[in-house]
Amino acid sequence: MDKHYLAPLFSPQSVVVFAGNDSDPDSRTPQARFLVEQLRNGGFAGAVRWLDVGMSGTLGDLVQSKSDLAIIALPHAQLAPALELAARVRSKAALILSTGVDARLASELHAIARHHGLHLLGPNSLGFQRPRLKLNASALGPLAREGGLSLVSQSGALTSAILDWAIKNGVGFSSVVSLGANTALGLADVLDFFADDRGTQSIVVYLEGIRDARRFMSALRAAANAKPVFVLKAGRRPGGSSAALTHSGAIVGSDDVFDAALKRAGAVRVKSFVQLFTAAKGLSARNLPVGKRLAIVSNGGGPGVLAADWANELGIELAALPADAAAALAKALPPQATVDALIDLAEDADPAHYRTAVSACAAASGVDGILVILSPKPDLDTAAVAQALAELYPSVGKPLITCWMGDERASSARQILVKAAIPTFRTPEAAVDAFYNIASFHQNQQLLHQTPPPLSPLPKPDVEGARILIESVLAERRKVLTEMESKALLAAFHIPVTKTILARSASEAILVANQLGYPVALKIDSPDIPHKTDVGGVALNLLNATAVRDTWVSMMAGVSARHPEARINGVTVQPMSGKPQGRELYIGVTTDRPFGPVISFGAGGTMIELIDDRAIELPPLNQFLAQRLIDRARCAGTLGAWRGAPPADREALERILLRVSEMVCALPQLREMDINPVIVDAGGALAVDARVVVDHATGGSGHYPHLAILPYPSDREQEWPLRGGGQFTLRPVRPDDAEMLQDFVRRMSPESRYFRFVSTMRELPLRMLARFTLIDYDREMALVAVHEGRIIAVSRYVTNPDLDSCEFSLAVADDFNGQGLGSRMMYAIMDAARAKGLKQIEGLVLTNNAPMLRLMRSLEFEVRRFEEDPDFRLCVRPL
Repeated sequence: MDKHYLAPLFSPQSVVVFAGNDSDPDSRTPQARFLVEQLRNGGFAGAVRWLDVGMSGTLGDLVQSKSDLAIIALPHAQLAPALELAARVRSKAALILSTGVDARLASELHAIARHHGLHLLGPNSLGFQRPRLKLNASALGPLAREGGLSLVSQSGALTSAILDWAIKNGVGFSSVVSLGANTALGLADVLDFFADDRGTQSIVVYLEGIRDARRFMSALRAAANAKPVFVLKAGRRPGGSSAALTHSGAIVGSDDVFDAALKRAGAVRVKSFVQLFTAAKGLSARNLPVGKRLAIVSNGGGPGVLAADWANELGIELAALPADAAAALAKALPPQATVDALIDLAEDADPAHYRTAVSACAAASGVDGILVILSPKPDLDTAAVAQALAELYPSVGKPLITCWMGDERASSARQILVKAAIPTFRTPEAAVDAFYNIASFHQNQQLLHQTPPPLSPLPKPDVEGARILIESVLAERRKVLTEMESKALLAAFHIPVTKTILARSASEAILVANQLGYPVALKIDSPDIPHKTDVGGVALNLLNATAVRDTWVSMMAGVSARHPEARINGVTVQPMSGKPQGRELYIGVTTDRPFGPVISFGAGGTMIELIDDRAIELPPLNQFLAQRLIDRARCAGTLGAWRGAPPADREALERILLRVSEMVCALPQLREMDINPVIVDAGGALAVDARVVVDHATGGSGHYPHLAILPYPSDREQEWPLRGGGQFTLRPVRPDDAEMLQDFVRRMSPESRYFRFVSTMRELPLRMLARFTLIDYDREMALVAVHEGRIIAVSRYVTNPDLDSCEFSLAVADDFNGQGLGSRMMYAIMDAARAKGLKQIEGLVLTNNAPMLRLMRSLEFEVRRFEEDPDFRLCVRPL
């Protein structure tokens, strides 16, 4: 069960091929002709059998054998019979190489695959390549050279172009997968395999659309947790919906949301075809940076300045050597050289000077990456400089990126650099882009490791009261809350709001203003007017009763004249914020397809669309994510001491963001929301105006189906007594449990470790440790029992590809055996799987692990023989 479910597809040991009649090659499809040539001459070591859908006489022999993969490259009319035949010879996976298959036939093929339990790539796929296996099961072109980069693309044409480019640029691949329209296995499935594939060191993705945001985010987070992932998405479009009822809905576009989703998943977005190539080449470097401090070494001022300018444009910090290291380096360089933020070796630089400068940068702790630029000079042997770097490279330990400018005189040097796996570019800007892309990966990993709960540690909100309010609005067949209702909703989540009272006449407005105290603000209250200032529906700083009366009359008349069809409830009266030094900000919510609710933050006020200052994050939020969200907006610069005003209370602003995150998680009916402005100063933050749009909840069953990222399941936390006294906390695992989990494994006896991992390892490798602690709660669950600061038991399930069953594992600390922990942990993990809607739980137990088998039988598991390995027993129980 350690084998990935797509291993029969991408790592087959035996293949059957349906490519038409061998005696009539002209009748084959173009894909079939290329496939036959590649499989016969490519060197694939596995067994290959050739079948025809019209064959007779040999099927009975093949039924007794097993085939991992069936490859089908036939005309459309023969695809379904061939897939049925592949199932009858007991293939585990199938690939259909084809183009132009419509949705009806694709649906029929999907149904056949589901019925027989086949993992199907296609139709309309151009196949895949696995260079390490010398398997070219594609119509993409010659087999790529072997390397550590895996590519998955939703465009066959673009995949072919990348492979062609890679040949000349020396980029190698572990896997290349071309998806297509109507394919059964999708992007998420392939990402899931790449995350588990030992030969894949980094991943490049080209996509045009996604079908299931939760599934996509789950797979992308798992992949990015294991290795760098870079994504190029087509179909970018600016702007929001013209029909939006709030500022947030109008200014937040789908491409902004996609950017935020990728960052939250720990992946890196590239925005052009050229940048995709740049990222692919940058990933061929052996090392990844841990920050964005780049040292630039050049033999000419001009190219170095160009690189520095572009680095500044991208937010990359130029790294400077410590004073003592800079002084030592200056002595070893030509007299004309300068050692500042930019290391200019001058025109007399030779290979030794380059080697010395790069060595100094590699030894400096304040340098995260090194860019070496060379401009050809009449007396400079550019190939010798490249050779010096190639020899030094294994000892550098940091990303080393090069830019050999020129063409003819640089070609031999570039070949040396490519052979040494040193990324090389033709322009300084492209080289800086490459470093920016790989450095962004480390930055986004910090976002990936955040697993906030649906509710913050702040005092519990009145969720039930908020739901009743929304249901009453929907019962009246309304979707837009009044200002009074909107502020009541915010108040239910303890967001500070200005006191607001509705006045239906001028006299009422005067009475309310007298009670609240002057100065006051008047605002029109109408569900049909989204932006009150646009129609003269806002008046501020009214100082007396006369001003209130006259303003009420003129406001009602003016708004009625401009919008005679608008329903007007009256005018709200509220005191001025009392924050003359406050900064006007906005916090908003909009709903994206397919990613669901999104939280936005930026500069507020009446010119919000014109200012266009926004940062976006997917819920749920915690304090770290709230802080990062604020920092990404330009208005964050005003929150410090600003034009004579003391620093604003950022913590108050963070609390409002956490409260908004709670609202989004708890209220699936929430569609759009503006809190604009939020006024914040040194004394705190206050929501002055709010507009909320709701609708009936959609999105299916289960926990938080409206969210793309499942929150930390804090509802699974429990306290249980120990038989020997004391108690333990049973809760889902968190990313910060890594150190405790490693200690748990180290304390296990060799026998216990072998029973759990079927290995003699003494501790978990770092990648496995990250995989066990940073989990996606949507498709797996890991529960830990914590007692006095240490983990004493772990139970886990992982959902199987059929989405109906799951695989479990269990481990208990040796010094806590016999206390009922095993039973308690198994009951808890079965409850979690049952709540997820899974129907069956199963797991492998070593045949000689008698205590575990006894426990399984006591828990009413059926213990079966495991046909694939007699050393194991398969334990199965319905849920």
